[in-house]
Amino acid sequence: MAHRIQRRTFLGSAGAAAAIAAIPFARLQAQAAAELPKIPIPPPISSEERLARIAKARALMQKNGIGAIVVEAGPSLDYFTGVQWWRSERLTAAIIPASGEPIIVTPFFERPSVAESLSIPAEIRTWNEDEEPLKLVADFLKERGVAGQAVGFEETDRFFILDRLKQQLPALNAVSGNPVVRGCRMIKSPAELALMQSANDIMLASLTYAAARTREGMTPAEIDALIAAAQKTLGGSYDDGLILLGEASAYPHGSHKPQLVKRGEVVLMDCTCSVHGYQADITRTYVFGGDPTPEQRKLWDQVHRGQQLAIQTAKPGVPAGAVDDAVRRLYESWGFGPGYRLPGLSHRTGHGIGMEVHEPINLVHGEMTPLAPGMCFSDEPGLYIPGKFGVRLEDCWHMTEAGPKFFTQPPPSIDKPFG
Repeated sequence: MAHRIQRRTFLGSAGAAAAIAAIPFARLQAQAAAELPKIPIPPPISSEERLARIAKARALMQKNGIGAIVVEAGPSLDYFTGVQWWRSERLTAAIIPASGEPIIVTPFFERPSVAESLSIPAEIRTWNEDEEPLKLVADFLKERGVAGQAVGFEETDRFFILDRLKQQLPALNAVSGNPVVRGCRMIKSPAELALMQSANDIMLASLTYAAARTREGMTPAEIDALIAAAQKTLGGSYDDGLILLGEASAYPHGSHKPQLVKRGEVVLMDCTCSVHGYQADITRTYVFGGDPTPEQRKLWDQVHRGQQLAIQTAKPGVPAGAVDDAVRRLYESWGFGPGYRLPGLSHRTGHGIGMEVHEPINLVHGEMTPLAPGMCFSDEPGLYIPGKFGVRLEDCWHMTEAGPKFFTQPPPSIDKPFG
């Protein structure tokens, strides 16, 4: 549901680390390994597929009148080149021209490390600490004869890149790189879908495992440790989950207040999993240690109905925002909202997902992009009652020619919250 870095910053990831230190993590993993079934993991994305992506990017550049695109470190750099690098004040980026091979620009002392994950033919051009890396970019654009053409920037590229490239090329025609980057990344290939399926299988198995071992008095960090142990044992990469207990479940991104598992109260588990760079995002909500109250059961059933309506509304060619609109109309007919007001659904119905937990486009009011085969989303129309509790059910799905298909099946009832 949430952006991973923001979630950690808000709730504090130190608690999970402390819990793992208090409960020997190796023992947790050993127990998980003895009890969990093996889940197959497909191979990572091949160099051949990345070359096909570069070819598609070139075609989209030519179609949209773009001479080259600039993609800095992050998921899109990995997507096109295989280079797995982080962002800092030192520029590492790919410049992909509409014709010919791309280059990678990186600090001189980082070259060996960057080269380790590069999986396509590309020259690596380096700069020293007293040199301007954007001069390398400008020189390359001039060499390829595209310095006078439109240059596309990925939407997450930082301002300093554009600003300093303009100093090198005062006549730079900077445009959005979305037609190219989104045009490639939004439509997932069979290999990408297979990795996402594995990530979802691991994530659901880990949540189910942890819920069965949750005990009264446990903290969110202790539950998170169980999830982490299961997921890592199964081969996933884990990045702190969001565990909300009792009233905290009424606030989509949690609360600073101390939380403990209590009988008869809601437990909400919202976590992600990554397999070879591809994400899953699943949420389950249940009542611990007792029969749900009529109010808890009713709200859970209403969210379940909203989740089903969302997937029924999602069809090829339908605007993405129509999915959110349909769910919101249903909730308003029950007295929630209106719109994004509380009690009700205060966030979008779903978000795009792939190499990032959140990526374009979203299932949100006003989004007119037509749904198309290969697009992937979360389906998570929660309902929240401030001061009491909330319910969120989240499963991810991908569009096929015949319609949407869940990676994981939503639970059937509050009595069977994990299926």
